[in-house]
Amino acid sequence: MSKKIKIFILLLLIILPCLIMGYAHYEAMNVQIKEMVFSHKDIPPAFDGKKVVFVSDIHFNRYFAEKELASLVNRINGLNPDVILLGGDYISSDTLDVAPLFASLAKLQAKYGVYSVLGNHDHWEDASLMQAGLENSGIHIADNNSFWIKEGADSIKIGGVGDFWEDEQLIENTINDIKTSDFCILLSHNPDYMEVLDSEEVDLMLSGHTHAGQGTFFGLWAPIMPSSMHQEYIQTGQKYRYGWKQKGEISLYVSSGVGMGKIPFRFFAWPEIAAITLKKK
Repeated sequence: MSKKIKIFILLLLIILPCLIMGYAHYEAMNVQIKEMVFSHKDIPPAFDGKKVVFVSDIHFNRYFAEKELASLVNRINGLNPDVILLGGDYISSDTLDVAPLFASLAKLQAKYGVYSVLGNHDHWEDASLMQAGLENSGIHIADNNSFWIKEGADSIKIGGVGDFWEDEQLIENTINDIKTSDFCILLSHNPDYMEVLDSEEVDLMLSGHTHAGQGTFFGLWAPIMPSSMHQEYIQTGQKYRYGWKQKGEISLYVSSGVGMGKIPFRFFAWPEIAAITLKKK
């Protein structure tokens, strides 16, 4: 092998990782808006065309700090949402101060309000603190709780369950007063809950948790998935990594989330704001 070829290979080994890490950091810091339409026969006429904005896994910390969060809130409000749903993991283990987080989240604006559940990271840090902060910010707590949203004579149900790893899941608190003909949206931070969810009343489930794999092989496969990290829980592998899933009559959307946790990079797992327009089928 010639000296020039050796030098070229050496430079490639040095430059290529730098380019990959530079791109991965750029991707992590550029939140996309993903516009979608969800059609269903149970959506009542008054909610046809209403916009639901779903955001998960903010992971407020030094990498996704006050400036980034303020921009996120402004972009969400700029979508003119009718409902804002928050899917948990608002903080990470290296979050230093939660006051700025709640101050920003308090500025979220939606016609029918903002609803939230906690994620595993929120439980690992301080679930009571997080719920109190969200509630004081004017955000409805949907962990094992539910709410009717009404428009004229029509209504839809917004419910949630506790985190699949760190809480209990009382689905009955959402479905105990609805009929199968009612339209129901369920929040579950962890999409693996889909494996045990058995309900004819839930139409749409929204989850996060996975970060779409965060570091993937060009968006096709992720070497590390949360479901494989804790052997005591259901093992689903890549099944609920990202996107639309279906189980019987229940549709599930798994968002890639917004933040990146302790590692400030994403690779073909763009962070997103999911804007879902409801459409009566």
